[in-house]
Formats: sequence, C-alpha cells, structure tokens
Amino acid sequence: MMAAQDPQRRLWNERVELMSHDEMRALQLSRLQRQVAYNHAHSPYYRERLDAAGIAPRDISSFDDFTHVPLMDKVEHRRVQEESLVRHGTPFALLACAPREKIVRVSATSGTTGMPTLYTLTAHDVAVVNEMHARKYWRAGIRPGHVMVQALSLSMFTGGLPLSQGIQHLGACVVPVGIEGGTQRVLDFAHLTRPDALIATPSFGQYLIEQCPTLTGKPANELGFRWFFCAGEPGGGNPGLRRLLADGFDAKVFDHTGGGHAFHGISCDESPDEYKGMHFTSEDHCLLELVDPHTHAPIALAEGAVGEMVFTFLDWEGGPFMRYALGDLIQVWTKPCSCGMPGLRFKIVGRTDDMLIIKGVNLYPEAIRQVLMGFAPRVTGSFRIRLREPGPKVVPPLHLRIEHGPDLAQADLPELEAQLQTRMRSELRVAPLIEWLAPGILPREAHKTKFIEIVGDVGH
Repeated sequence: MMAAQDPQRRLWNERVELMSHDEMRALQLSRLQRQVAYNHAHSPYYRERLDAAGIAPRDISSFDDFTHVPLMDKVEHRRVQEESLVRHGTPFALLACAPREKIVRVSATSGTTGMPTLYTLTAHDVAVVNEMHARKYWRAGIRPGHVMVQALSLSMFTGGLPLSQGIQHLGACVVPVGIEGGTQRVLDFAHLTRPDALIATPSFGQYLIEQCPTLTGKPANELGFRWFFCAGEPGGGNPGLRRLLADGFDAKVFDHTGGGHAFHGISCDESPDEYKGMHFTSEDHCLLELVDPHTHAPIALAEGAVGEMVFTFLDWEGGPFMRYALGDLIQVWTKPCSCGMPGLRFKIVGRTDDMLIIKGVNLYPEAIRQVLMGFAPRVTGSFRIRLREPGPKVVPPLHLRIEHGPDLAQADLPELEAQLQTRMRSELRVAPLIEWLAPGILPREAHKTKFIEIVGDVGH
C-alpha cells in the first residue's frame, strides 16, 4: 500500500485509481482467479459449495464463468457460523481461510436481526481496509492535520474501530466519541476538540441540528464542521436532506459507504442539491455484480442499471466473501462523471428486505423520505410506516406517521397534506393515509433508523 505525501494530489493512490477500465478488469480477473483457488483450498465451506456446484477453480476463466458460483447471503452466513460453532467450537472454522494465528481482528454487523455476521481479518486485510478509507477521505479533501469526530456506534460495528484506524492511516486525527454516551457527549467533544469533520448517520446529523440550540445555546453551524460524512443508513443521496445538513452545519456533505470490509465508495459532488452517486473506490479489492433480486439472474453493469448488489473480496486472506448478496438494491452509472474523478458510480436505492408492494407498486422507505424532504421545513423529515403485518405486500392505504415542522400552524396542515398526496401519487404512485405528529415525537436514532413499524391493527 502506498502513502500519498503531496497534499495537493487529488487521489490517494494514483497508480491504482487512475487505471483504465481494461486495466482494472484485467487486474480483477487475475485476482479473482487466485482468490477462488485460495478459497477452495483453505475454506471447508467454500470447497464444499464449489464442489457441489461442479465448479473447480481452474474453470473460472472469465467473469461469466464466475456467475455460476452460488450466491451467499446473511441467512446462509449465520447458518455457517452456527454450524461451525457446533462442529468446531468456533464460528470461523468453516468459512475463514486464514489460520487462527493470522486473524488479528473480528468485526461484526449490528446483529439487530439475529446472530451478528462476523468479519475476520488478517493484518493484510486490515491494511486493505485502511487503504480504502484513506482513498475516500482524501478525495473529499481530508488531509493530515484535520480533526474528524466519529459519531457512530463503536463497539464491534464495522464503522467503529476499522473506520478509526483508516482515518489514522491517512494521517488525519480521529475523535472516536461514538454515540453510546448520547448527544450531549458528542457536542461536548465537538466543543473541546474543534473538529473539521463529523461522521454520523444522516438521521443523527438532523437531530444534532435540531437539538444544538437547546443543548449548547448556539446553532449547529457554529460548531465549526466543514465536512459532514453520511454513513450507516441511506439518506446521503437525498437532495432535501443533503440541503438540510449542508445549511444546518454550514458544511460540505458527502455520502459514503464501507466499514471493515472491501466494498467502499464516496460521492464526489460538493453541492447539496446535486447527487451523482458514489464513486466505487475499491474495484481492485472488490468485484461488484448486479443480480435480479427475485431470480438472482445476472444484470449487466450498464449505465443506469438497477439490481441487488453482490460483491466478492479480492486479494483477501481472513474471511473473504464470495458472491455475497448483502440485500442492498443499487443503481450504477458507467459513463465518466463531470467531476473528473474516475470510477464506476453507484447509488443505494434501498434494502431488498424493506421493499413494500402496494397494488403492484414497489416502494422503498428511502423514496418516501426523499419526497418528504422536498417539503422541508414544513415537515421535519421524520416519519414511520405503520403496517398491520410484515411486508412486502401491503393492503392499502399505506399508513404514514409524519412530523410537521415546528413553525407550521395546524390550520395549514390540510393544504400541506393535499400537496404531499399529489406529489406521492405522481412520483411514488401511492395515496397514503397520513397521521400528523408534532415535531420531536418520533425517536431519533444515531445508528440506522427503522422506518417500518409492525403494530397489528393500525386502524383507518
């Protein structure tokens, strides 16, 4: 891994990040072939899975050949971990490829829907993750000497320690305050350390803007943040929310993804009213595919294509994921970006497990939030979807609980509701039942906001 020394350089690793498409694909294929052979040789799970599919490592001579390898998802991941615990007394024995003495870090997802899915890393893998974080923040303008407040869950979350180490690798200073100590603690450390940047979920950023005058006696735009990095949930690509964050903090807003693994990207635009997607910054260490979320048939990575994201770690030693379907629906763009930064771009459309179907129309919570933010400040942007039973099928009408803005009079609600209904019918093709709430009624969460509530009979 190289270190960029010239602060005027636009890219952290020009040698890799400026590779042509053909050069990058050749590198990816070479690394993919080595990775499949490595996985087959060192992981009992991958060896059994490939053998059952009748695939030998030598059969992978093209990317098309690789699409015949079976997909893996979180459900299968947890099953393998549980089987490994029963058979070997450790959750890593079946999936991990590196010997136990080479594993130096275990990261995890939040585990909110069951057993956490674990990421096992060697020192080599940690170096890869550090490199990817450095590439992202360098593109956004972060340099040695800048101070970054990390207001995400620290614990074992992949946006915790891995992110802290990546910031340090770049040479910037991290303040890993986390969110476990509450909002006041984040604001206290922002006052003490005079940071340049804040990393948080968009929801928590919005909450800080709302609460800052009450908790500190001054608006959030006096905290001194020059950058706000959206992480942990969708929303960083929502123009209305981006404008709210940019104005509230008087900061540049960047959307980015990637924690303790090999899939990383960051948006390029500095204008909150534009969103051109996130530039994929880790192509040399992660092979990206799109598949149909229902049939799992491959979808070509073409301009504007939409599909479920599938990724494969390349040049990875610990627990290399292979054709892993994380459940994110993304859209990709392959044409050069007007910003001049290289690389494929992508936008997270939503979670496949959050998709709702109303009279044959597919709807994602993030699409609702995007419409709502177009009505700010008459709405706060906080909302919940109330369902009688788990989706995806919803018996209409869709029940929405929406907070109106603090300065909106009750007499103005009917006009706002009529306008909102018109916009939703036009853009989302749904006509929801709206329940209006006072500002601040709905909980603000520092990690991932859950927009769907299952409450039985919601009433109409």
